[in-house]
Amino acid sequence: MLRKTLLATSVIAAAIAVGASASTASASPFHGYDHDHDHHHFGMRAEAYPTATPIKHIVVLFNENVSFDHYFATYPKATNPSGETPFHARRGTPAVNGLSGALLTNNPNDINTANGAGAANPFRLDPSQAATADQNHAYTPEQFAYDGGKADLFPKYTGRGTTGAVGAFGTNGQVMGYYDGNTVTALWNYAQHFAMSDDAYTDTYGPSTPGALEVVSGQTDGVTLVKTTKQPFTLAAGSYYIRDGAGGYALISDVDPAYDVCSSPTDQILMQGRNIGDLLNARDISWGGFMGGFNLGTVNANGTTGCKRSTTSSYTGTTADYIPHHNWFQYFPSTANPTHARPSSLRAIGHTDEPGTRTPDPANHEYGLNDFFAAVKAGNFPAVSFLKAPAFQDAHAGYSDPLDEQAFVTKVVNFLQQQPQWKDTAVIVTYDDSDGWYDHAFATPTNPSFDAQADQLDGSGVCGTGTPMPGLKGKPVNGRCGPGTRIPFMVISPWAKADYVSHQPISLASVTRFIEDNWLHGERLGGGSFDATTGSIMDMFKFGGDHDGDDHRWHGHGFGGRLNPPLFLNPTTGVVLRRAPAGSNSPSSS
Repeated sequence: MLRKTLLATSVIAAAIAVGASASTASASPFHGYDHDHDHHHFGMRAEAYPTATPIKHIVVLFNENVSFDHYFATYPKATNPSGETPFHARRGTPAVNGLSGALLTNNPNDINTANGAGAANPFRLDPSQAATADQNHAYTPEQFAYDGGKADLFPKYTGRGTTGAVGAFGTNGQVMGYYDGNTVTALWNYAQHFAMSDDAYTDTYGPSTPGALEVVSGQTDGVTLVKTTKQPFTLAAGSYYIRDGAGGYALISDVDPAYDVCSSPTDQILMQGRNIGDLLNARDISWGGFMGGFNLGTVNANGTTGCKRSTTSSYTGTTADYIPHHNWFQYFPSTANPTHARPSSLRAIGHTDEPGTRTPDPANHEYGLNDFFAAVKAGNFPAVSFLKAPAFQDAHAGYSDPLDEQAFVTKVVNFLQQQPQWKDTAVIVTYDDSDGWYDHAFATPTNPSFDAQADQLDGSGVCGTGTPMPGLKGKPVNGRCGPGTRIPFMVISPWAKADYVSHQPISLASVTRFIEDNWLHGERLGGGSFDATTGSIMDMFKFGGDHDGDDHRWHGHGFGGRLNPPLFLNPTTGVVLRRAPAGSNSPSSS
């Protein structure tokens, strides 16, 4: 197995030249923090890595296809009808930039007659409507929907309805629907006790694969076409890439990673440049990508296995567990595991080599979801972990839903809060794109693009003004117009500010920036990555001052006081539990 994996990796490495320029470094915003008194069973200690903050473990729950308004439009006010899970906000809970007043009762999407029968005001979705249509969330339709910033053409360009429903739900006006705390109860409860942002965006317009690349590399330029049946994007024919205007290609839509044994046999790409895993490897810092369905040796209860493993949801039906075009690190030759090779041991999880040897570990940092739980339970908690749920739990409309997602998020957070390392852990919950769901907040592009076909925000061939940022080769490139659409972004941690809403502009690349600032002294990926220009998420933490050792107090800068206590939630209802749930220490399925 090891020899096969090394051979596959060599094939990928030979397929393209990774064209990353030397990274730049900037001063870290914090002094180093070396507080360390956890002992792991295997003697491998993420706490031993010097960090700029008290955070020694970051866990990114990277979910799918939700706009901020779709989940938090009326936060913190829930409707609380009889028979639904109740939600009552804490007194003094801060408001968010959500929907109120005329946006609810006289919305531009209801007024604009171009939306036809789908014209609608925003409307509440209840738990019985957890299963919805998948909205159109492609690069160009999202620009059309925002209509130069008026945000008034969502039903026409991104809306899709559900057959057999009534009212707006049965038309393209379904795109105007939103949930409240009676359905997305767990997320609203996390927001009450920890920190969230109402100013987080995708780095560019477009769907899942661009978002997956942005969160780990801040980059969608530098596409190598390995197999393709498509020509560059046109309005008539569509496509997943465009010519970037600098002699290369930029990605604007979904396509599978090359050489993954589960990928489409006809369309596959690789990405040039580097991702955050490359920087962590250079410093020998443990990390991993953990995906539901990635372990092809597992047999599900329904008898499915391999690339065809599937799970049936009571809300949305049956779907495959593993979706190749969601797998962040498979697009890069340096961090790919194309055969889905298994790690050589539990102690090897998170590491490039089997610990104590110079033998490359076959998994190359890519694992099944269950490997994360097993490694953490065994005392081998990677410093940086990216988690993706099995598809039925990833929140993607059309095959997943907020109630199945809630079960996944609460299970992970409940599990982590029972670990001894929780005191220096932060969980980020965010999303790869908005699914095209209506969101009233429009971010004026800071990085324009002028592809004659794909860019349509401000007219034919125009998205924004000015000069595009340099891409991978140091020249301005098209195909990366953004910020794109607004998405939820939460920080769950003892060190998160409590019941706090940040209004600092951030993006998916802000996740990579935090890792760089915390572990890598502010080193950047280079090559035009958005990590160099995006905002910081530090506003959502209460760092600063002096730490009082085992008393877990952090004084100074107005943030004195005890750290946030754990918050255990019921995975089914999302309501607050008084104690840790029984069995929540058990690994999840992968």
